[in-house]
Amino acid sequence: MKKLTVVIAIVLFSVLKSYAQSPDKLGITKTIHAFAKAGDTNDVTELAKYLDDNYRIVSNRLFGSTEVSVMPKHIYLEKIKSKEYGGDNRTVTIEEIALNGNTASAKVVFKGTKLMFTSLIILIKNEEGIWKLVSETPMVG
Repeated sequence: MKKLTVVIAIVLFSVLKSYAQSPDKLGITKTIHAFAKAGDTNDVTELAKYLDDNYRIVSNRLFGSTEVSVMPKHIYLEKIKSKEYGGDNRTVTIEEIALNGNTASAKVVFKGTKLMFTSLIILIKNEEGIWKLVSETPMVG
C-alpha cells in the first residue's frame, strides 16, 4: 500500500509539473495580453512599454501583395495613435510558446470584430528580466 501511495504521488507531481507554467512563460503571456489590450484601446504610451526599440512588423505577402514589407516601431505606433490600426476588442489565444534562453517565440491568434490573424511573435528578455516584443509576422485569415 505504501508503494502505491508513493507511485501515485510521483505520477501526480509529474502531471502537475507539466501543466505548470514557468515564470518566463507567465511573463511572456502577460506581455502579449497587455500588448494586445494597449493596441485595442489605441494607448500608444502603454503599448510602447511592451515593444523593444528594435520592434518591427514583417508582413509577407499580406492582403494580396507579392512582397515582404517591414514596418518599424515608430511607424506602427503612429498608425495606432492615428487609429488606422487598433481600436478593436480582440480575444487573444496563445497557441504555443518556445523558450530559448533570453529569447522566445509565440504563435498567437488575435480574433477581433475587424480582423482575425495569427502572428508569430519573437520576444526578448531584457537585463531587468522584462519580456518585450522584438518582431511580429502576422498572417491574415
